[in-house]
This record gives sequence, C-alpha cells and structure tokens, in this order.
Amino acid sequence: MRSVLLASVALCVALPAFAQEADTPPADNGYDAGDIIVTATKRAQALSDVPIAVSAITAESLQNSGATDIRQLNQVSPSLMVSSSSSEAGGGVARIRGIGTVGDNIGLESSVAVFIDGVYRSRSGAGLTELGAIERIEVLRGPQGTLFGRNASAGLINIVTAKPKFETGGSAEVTYGNYDYWRLVGGITGPLVEDKLAYRLDGVFTKRDGFLEDVISGRKVNNRDRWLLRGQLLFTPNDDLEIRLTGDFTKRNEECCSNTYLPFQMATRDAQGNVNITANNPIVSIIRGLGGVLSDDTFGRKTSMTPGRSQRSDVRDWGLSAEVNWSLGFADLSSITAYRDWKLDSAQDADFNNLDILARDHQERQFRTFSQELRLNGRAFDDRLDWLVGGYFAHEKLDMVDDLRFGADATRYANCLVANSLSATASSIGINGLLSPGSNGCVNGAVAAAIVSNPLIPAALKTPVALWSGMAVPGLYGYDAVAVAVGRPGDTINGRGIVADTFNQTSRNFAIFTHNVFDIVPDRLQLTLGGRYTNERKTLDAELIGNNTLCAAIASNPNFAGLAAAPCAINPIGNFKDRSVKKEDEWTGTAVLSWKPIDELMTYASYSLGYKAGGFNLDRAAMDAAAPSLEQLKFEPETVTSMEIGAKLDLRSFQLNVAAFRAVYDQFQLNTFNGTSFVVENIQSCRDDLNGADMDASATTGSCDPDRVRGGVTSTGVEVESLFFPARNVTMNVGFTYADTKYRENLVGAGGRPLAPTLANIPGQQMSNAPKLVHTAAVTWTPPINDNLGALVYVDYRLQSEINTGSDLFPEKRQDSVFLVNARLGLNGNDRRWQIEAWAQNLLNVQYQQVVFNAPLQGSGSIAQTAQNGTPATTLFGSFLAEPRTFGVTVRTKF
Repeated sequence: MRSVLLASVALCVALPAFAQEADTPPADNGYDAGDIIVTATKRAQALSDVPIAVSAITAESLQNSGATDIRQLNQVSPSLMVSSSSSEAGGGVARIRGIGTVGDNIGLESSVAVFIDGVYRSRSGAGLTELGAIERIEVLRGPQGTLFGRNASAGLINIVTAKPKFETGGSAEVTYGNYDYWRLVGGITGPLVEDKLAYRLDGVFTKRDGFLEDVISGRKVNNRDRWLLRGQLLFTPNDDLEIRLTGDFTKRNEECCSNTYLPFQMATRDAQGNVNITANNPIVSIIRGLGGVLSDDTFGRKTSMTPGRSQRSDVRDWGLSAEVNWSLGFADLSSITAYRDWKLDSAQDADFNNLDILARDHQERQFRTFSQELRLNGRAFDDRLDWLVGGYFAHEKLDMVDDLRFGADATRYANCLVANSLSATASSIGINGLLSPGSNGCVNGAVAAAIVSNPLIPAALKTPVALWSGMAVPGLYGYDAVAVAVGRPGDTINGRGIVADTFNQTSRNFAIFTHNVFDIVPDRLQLTLGGRYTNERKTLDAELIGNNTLCAAIASNPNFAGLAAAPCAINPIGNFKDRSVKKEDEWTGTAVLSWKPIDELMTYASYSLGYKAGGFNLDRAAMDAAAPSLEQLKFEPETVTSMEIGAKLDLRSFQLNVAAFRAVYDQFQLNTFNGTSFVVENIQSCRDDLNGADMDASATTGSCDPDRVRGGVTSTGVEVESLFFPARNVTMNVGFTYADTKYRENLVGAGGRPLAPTLANIPGQQMSNAPKLVHTAAVTWTPPINDNLGALVYVDYRLQSEINTGSDLFPEKRQDSVFLVNARLGLNGNDRRWQIEAWAQNLLNVQYQQVVFNAPLQGSGSIAQTAQNGTPATTLFGSFLAEPRTFGVTVRTKF
C-alpha cells in the first residue's frame, strides 16, 4: 500500500484542499484560478495570503463530490477523517491529522470543533446532518487556540452557508437512487425591501432504505429519514451596517446504527509460546445454543435484533442566530449571538444480536446553548498594524438520561458464561461435556452429577457445579440458585441494571482574545501575534437509580464473589445523588512569521498553543460501587503545542501549498469502549523507562513521578495541496498527507498513574483511525457541446493507508487500505438553468469498516493479550460498516 501511495505522490504531489469552477476566464498562461476568499482569521482574505494550513471547499466542489454532510468531506480533504459508530446523530467524530475524540460519550467535546455560520456546535455529530445551501467549508488544520479557541486543539471545520441576495432567484433539485433514495432540495432568495432587506429560504428532505437487513423482523436498518428548513433575513439599512438573522430546524427519525460481526475466532497460546487461532469460539456456540442468530459474513450486510428492540435515533435540532457587522469608521464591530437546542432520543439493542441480553429503552441527550461573540477589528500606524480584540461567552446545559438494563435472556446467558468456565476446568482434569446451552443452568445434568458425587474432585469445582445443576437448591439453577445462597431468594439478573441515571451538567465558558498582524516590511514581512484567555466552569448534578441488587449481594459475599463478573457488568450503584464542580483557566496563543520573497510566494513559520476543556465522564461504570463519588468521573483538559512551517505559491493558473507540522498533545483525552462501558483516560508519557509495565495486564504497575510526565501523543507530518488546469475546461485538485500520529512509549494516565490494562496495546503505536498516508484527487471537465449545451465529467478518489479502528488498538480491529472513487456525468444548459447528472458514490463498491468494537459481554481478550500474557481471547467483534456503492440521477434547475 505504501508503494502505491508514494507512486501516486511521485506522479502528482499535492493535497486537495479546494476546488474552483472550471469555466474561469483564461489568463496569459492558460487559466486563472482567481482568489479564494476565506475567513479563517476572522477577516476576509485570499487563501494564498493566510499563513496557516487551511482548505477551502467551494459549493461547486461539494456538489460534484456528492457531499451532503461533513463525513463526505473525506473525499476532498485528505487531512480530515469523519466517521460514525453506534449513532450517526450522537456518535460522529472528526479527526484532523489523525487527532480526534471518539464521539459516543457526550461528556467529551471534540478535538475538532465544528462551526456553522460562526456558531459553535457542541459535538461533531451535530454536523452529520443535511447542511443545505453552502457557500464554502473551511478546514483549519492544527490547533486554533486564539480566534476560535474553544475545543479546537486539533483544528476545526468552519461551515459558511449561502446568504440572502437582493436579486430574486431560486433553485430546485430532485435526486433518486438505489436503496429507494430520495432527496429533494429547494431554495429561494430575493429582496423584501430593495437594497435594504433580503430573505432566503432553504429546505432539504432526504429518505433512504437501510443498508442492513434484520433477519429476524425482515426490516431494513441504518436508514435515512431527515429534513432541514433554514430561513434568513439580511438587513442593510446603510453601507456601514449589515444584520443577518438565521433560524433553522432539523428533524431526523432514523434507526441507526446496527452492525455485523467479524469472522469468529478464538486465540490460545501453547507451552512453546505459539499463538493458535481457531474458528471454534465457545461464545458463538453458547449464543446459538440459546437461540441466537449469528453470522460472521461481515459484508453480507445481515444483522439480527431482539424482537421488540430497536436502534431508534430521533433528533430535533433548532437554533436562532444574529450576526451584526458594523463599520464604525475607526474599526469594524462584529457580533454573533446564538441559541441552539439539540435533542437526541434513542433506544438501543445494546447486545447487537437477537438474544435479549442488554438493552436501552430510552436514552435522552439534550444540549441547550447560548453563545455571544464580539470582535473589534481595525488598523493603525498607517495600516502597518491590523489589530483585532474580542470576547466570547457561552452557557450550555447538558441533560442526559440513561436506562441500560439486562434483558430477558440475561440470566440464561450469564449461566452459560459461568458453565463454559466450569467446563474448561472440568476438561483440564479429563471430564468433558459439562457445557450444554440447551439445558437448565447450561450444564449437562449427568456430567454435573458425576462431578458432584466424585469425592476426589475439589470443592472449588464441585460447589458451583452443584449450584448450576440444581443439586444445591432443588429446582433452581445457576444464578437463581446463587440468589438463594447469598440470602436473596427470588432476586434475578433479568431486568436489573440502571433504572434511571440523570446527569445535568451546566457549563459556563468565557474568553478574551486578541489577534494582531504587524507589517514589518510592507507587503513582504509580517508578524502575527495572538493570545486568548479562557475560563471554564462545569457543574455536574447527578442522580443515579439502579436495581442491580443481585450483583451487590454476590460481590459482597466472599464465598461467591468470583461469580460477580457477569451480573456486575452494569455497575450496581443503587441510589446516589451528588454535585461536583470543575474549574479551569488556560492561556493559549499563536505567533506566526510570514515572508513573501516575491508576490507569488508566501512562506511562514508558526508556533501555537491549543486547549480543550476537561470535564466529566457521563458513565456510572467509572465510579467505585462501594464508595461512589463524582470526583471519579473527572478528566483533565487536553493541551497541545504545535509548530508548523509552510509555503503557498500562487501563479493563478497553478497553486501549490505545502506545510510541515509537529504537535505534542499533553493529557490527550482518550475515550475507549471496553465492551460494556466507556473508559476515559488522559494519556501522558513518562520520561523514565517503565520496563514494559505500561503494556502488562496489571492496573497497579507502571506509575510515574508526576514531575517526570510529558505529553503522550505526537503528530508529525507533511501536507501538500495543489490546484491546476492541465487543459482547457479541465480543473485538477490533487493532495497528499503524511501524518505520523502516534502514542509515545512508557505511557501513563493523568498525574502519572498506571495505564489501564485495557490500553496495554497502545504504547508506541499509531493512533486509531489515523492513516499515515492519504492521497486524494479530483478532476473536473466541463466541455461545451454546442452554444446551448454543456457537459460535466467529474471523478474524485481517496486512497488511504491501513488503520486500526479501535481506541484500544486490538489487532482484530485493523482495517486494510481503502481506495474510494466517486464519479458524476452530466448535461446542462450553458447558462446552468438546468442540469441532469448521473452519479455514483463508492463507485467500485469497496467494502470497509468505520469502527470495529467489542461486542458487549461476548467474550474477552485480544490476540495481542494472548501473545503477551497467554490468556485466551474469545471476544466477538462487531463492525459498523461504511456505506456500499450508491448511484442515482439528479435533476436540478435554477431561476
């Protein structure tokens, strides 16, 4: 794969950061790309004059590539990777240069911030919806700690929607594709009061069948059913004042996301240290023996779900904003005031198969956010100083309700897990055949009787076998018998767990900032200095209500504590109520020196500090059941120090941008799903050798003196991007990113505490979902056919090296290199009044995975742990698949 990528780079070195219209007027040397105007520095500037790594994707480029949400930006921005897992609505994650935050845990904000018309969106998942009419999207790479500031430690996605116009116009679009895909788009704009007040109204409706079939019910899941309505007013009472009011409403009612399974296997290690792999995984036999329907045809796109359960995902998202730009003469004042209300109401068949083991009936997440930003920008000293000062305030209320519980099959399944362990012990002394999933207690009664009646067999085996076979408590088997033994007759696993966990978090954030550009040598040498002070306060009120009483009774009984693992998979905290406060303040900033030796070339070097707030892990699993405290949910802020050098060449008909970067992340916020819950750890590295203690199976070894810790994650690489015109009516964007984004050796957690054993695979490794090499390209050909008819031929591709899709870097979660192609063929009137296009996304029907995860309660361990520690690996792995090939026809018109 590496040789393919390097060969591609040798042919055309660059990175696709932007796309231009192909019918730009010819210049003396052939074609002129024109200026691409961006607002990455909160000022309108030509892209070639901005001394930071920024990609600007135009509306036409988005349309040609078929992008309708930020995930599809992957095709045209190689340093960006957007994916989703258990929920498109709430589990989206964006990564830039390999850095991002796993999005399923809403207690963590993203390292890549998303802004839409200057308004911060709390989580990346808010961008995984229809975007409507877009003017452009800017992808700013590297920490943006000054102007944008809040939670942009890896970069940000800045989405700029289309504004109202004072000329009447509109557009309409109809798309139909396979999987019964319908997409209707319409927009209209024009004046209400000539030259004073204009309006714009945009709407999008999308509906599509699911990509997976539930073999139990026959219904399609992972479908699409969403719509967006956005209205705007633009008021310009005079030449000095512009007011833009925006209101939008989005609704989604979808069932997403279900999964398939990886090929079943089990790993063991023999006496010689060899790892042996077999397809005979006992967990599969247990599930099937209990009536479960499982298939390991990963890309057969078949799943099985518990009758009456669903992966329902309903989103309501609305907001209002007011943007004011006022020229005061001596300076320009900008204000953005916004209120947003985002709510996700979901359910989950949490075991991801048709046995009823784990489920959520109702999980609710809601963000209500008020924000206010003010900026004052002017010039001084004969325009030698371009100064900017500003302030930002945000108040957010996060409410979450959860009710994860064991299902109706949980006791039968838990009985079988224990019976499987007992069977392995019995087999080691020559007694086979104890496990029997179809029998009471999941054990063979005759074999159990032989064990219990044999005086030579130790009590450590005889006692649990007697409980599991109904001999210790007549008529009761397994955990039903254990309930009697621990003094809770009639208690059960089924239906127990979280009755209602409520988390109410209030966040208050304010900042002051300044960003100043000094002309040291006019039009040649500039120094940019920026700084930001951020103060963050989070207050968490939590009330946890649980009824997992059997777990607590077993765990507290020394004679039976070894049987607590399965019933205690859901933390047994019963009734708990508390409040906690977390306060932070941070200074960030940037310094950039840029030099233009000639008008066509700009070079720059920058040093930046970035920050992402700490907070609370909103998952009771992180708490000590015996002595719970909200302090146990806290995690620390993530900071980054970044250096970058770059150059931008603009010859009008040829543009080339190059950037080399090095960033070190301290207390990187790693969110890992371990099969039942989310584990959050701040990753740091010890300056001293831990002698492998960060890679063992112990939770107590491998600590580091707090004075000897340093940043645990580094990102080093180079990006190249180009735009050029190889022939008349032909535009090419080509791009390349190399990002060595990895964990350091000798890793520890926050404050130097030992790393959790679940993270034993990560030291020294490339981070998850962080391809080292990405090459992208887009070719647009718009030949005229005659005076009234034109054509469109468009192809783009993304060639990505292999990645590991899991935060714990289990080798089973590896995804091979991926080559994705989109294509579009069209005819249009030369005035573009009408267009008809045939298109295909993922033209080659490449089958690949977005995320592989540990199937909840379905085995344990990884091949890597088997190789290192000798423990058998029986984990079943689920896979959230990427979309298959889709194709269709689009007809659009404008007036």
